[in-house]
Amino acid sequence: MRRPLIAGNWKMNCLQADGRQLAQDVASYYKNQHNPAFDMLIAPPFTLLTACAQQVAGSGVLLSAQDCSPFDKGAHTGDVSPVMIKDLGAQTTILGHSERRTDHKETSAQVCEKAQAALAASLFVIICVGETLAQRENGQTLEVIAQQVQESLPQETTAENTVIAYEPVWAIGTGKTPTTAEVEEVHAFIREQIQKRFGAETADNIRILYGGSVKPSNAQELLSLPDVDGALIGGASLKAADFTAIAETVK
Repeated sequence: MRRPLIAGNWKMNCLQADGRQLAQDVASYYKNQHNPAFDMLIAPPFTLLTACAQQVAGSGVLLSAQDCSPFDKGAHTGDVSPVMIKDLGAQTTILGHSERRTDHKETSAQVCEKAQAALAASLFVIICVGETLAQRENGQTLEVIAQQVQESLPQETTAENTVIAYEPVWAIGTGKTPTTAEVEEVHAFIREQIQKRFGAETADNIRILYGGSVKPSNAQELLSLPDVDGALIGGASLKAADFTAIAETVK
């Protein structure tokens, strides 16, 4: 059985006070669960990693960065290395989010380099893939997803060190979501691509999250799909009540 992962990507939100409170609220919720059937993770901005590490300590909540450099150290002004992220108490980092691919023109090859560096630093990685609205309307969804999966995942990928998040770009923060049939089609296709490259065991056990306007009202329907193993949640993760309500749907 693949253990569901409920992950909150805070993006560029929260200052010290509200970030600490949000992390504390999530940590309190998860700590009070009796043998939870799911993992829970928060991904605050870099400025809050230390504060959030303190708030979630001992709760079981995982801590993630939102990106990392492909380099461990050196003359890379403004970058944050996987080793630094690990040193702050995080266990993972998100890579290849559509906002990075679009706003910063990141390629899948660059995502792969970052993933290799993160894995070498003993972080596990959450690698995002997803198509634009134009690509979906042109019938290119599976072609785009296949290319991103093949080019973004390093050879070191296993079910233990990698999580994949399918985030249709046109559904992120828009309130729009694909139909459940469309979500399941892509998730099953991603699993097929993993099987072709990494084998059946990895494909059967790797977790594939759905992201894109996930909220309490649609979470149960999405998270009940056979190949959906949790959610990467944006806006709804900024309110503890909404984030935990989504988690409640996988109990």
